[in-house]
Amino acid sequence: MRRKKVVPESPLPQRDGVDAVRVRLPGRAEWGTVREYLLERLASRAAAVEEMFAAGRVVGADGRAVAPDAAYEPGMFVWFHRELPAEERVPFPVEVVYRDEHIVVADKPHFLATTPRGGHVTETALARLRRELGLPALGAAHRLDRLTAGLVLFTVRPAERGAYQTLFRDRLVHKEYEAVAPYAPDLELPRTVRSRILKERGVLAAREVPGEPNAVTRIESARRRGALARYRLLPRTGQTHQLRVHLCALGVPILGDPLYPVVAGPVPAGDFRRPLQLLARTLEFTDPVTGRRHAFRSGRTLRAWSAYDDWAGDGDGAGAGTPGGAAGGPAQ
Repeated sequence: MRRKKVVPESPLPQRDGVDAVRVRLPGRAEWGTVREYLLERLASRAAAVEEMFAAGRVVGADGRAVAPDAAYEPGMFVWFHRELPAEERVPFPVEVVYRDEHIVVADKPHFLATTPRGGHVTETALARLRRELGLPALGAAHRLDRLTAGLVLFTVRPAERGAYQTLFRDRLVHKEYEAVAPYAPDLELPRTVRSRILKERGVLAAREVPGEPNAVTRIESARRRGALARYRLLPRTGQTHQLRVHLCALGVPILGDPLYPVVAGPVPAGDFRRPLQLLARTLEFTDPVTGRRHAFRSGRTLRAWSAYDDWAGDGDGAGAGTPGGAAGGPAQ
């Protein structure tokens, strides 16, 4: 039986709550040196690769710098810190709802990514919590879209992360979301929406396509206020943009959505005026490590519901500099 290769611990410390990049060299020896392989793999950043080697910032498992002419070794691991992109600070805090020796439950604001990805690296909930709580091994058990606010579960111990991720994979976590969208008198609720959603790499919006459903959402209307309604959403699956796609397909797109029904493009950096009115309100599960039953509730409110007049006429970004300008602030 083939033995699984043990992955060494990173010899480099985190930087601003972000792990060093780890690369395992492929098993085939098509390159003469480690440098040649990284130049090919990271061709768009060739100048940065050359600079890292010249400065001794590419290291092996022993923490020593890998020389520019170091021979290629199939299966070898190397680490380096990539240059961090310039990021606009999201001016809203990540609130810690619960913390013990196994998990951290955080109440994430709108506009803050859950984990490092693309141009969002240090300005993520994970990187912030690692720094603020002094927990460098903290990891995410699941993710929320950057534009969605609400509860996210993080794990303290890497060895236990898989147990918590399995809860989400096996649909053993009860999740409820809240959304503010137009009121539609002819829309019969409650209802369960089933469809097949396709999200293509490099395409901003997901879309519904023919085929076996892979996305299931129960939708209920909690309350009406004038032309708006606050919807209660209970997803049974976790496809990308699932709730946004399903409400849009019903003719009630979520307020503040830059992609549905019309793709307006990414929200410009630093523009926090009109957050997506979608909130991950509750998380309930039985802890796979302690056996304890957990039930958490976000303290945020959706601004289009709590301060509609401000939302409707907020071309000047009123209230955007406080937690209330994003998800609303803690409920009173």
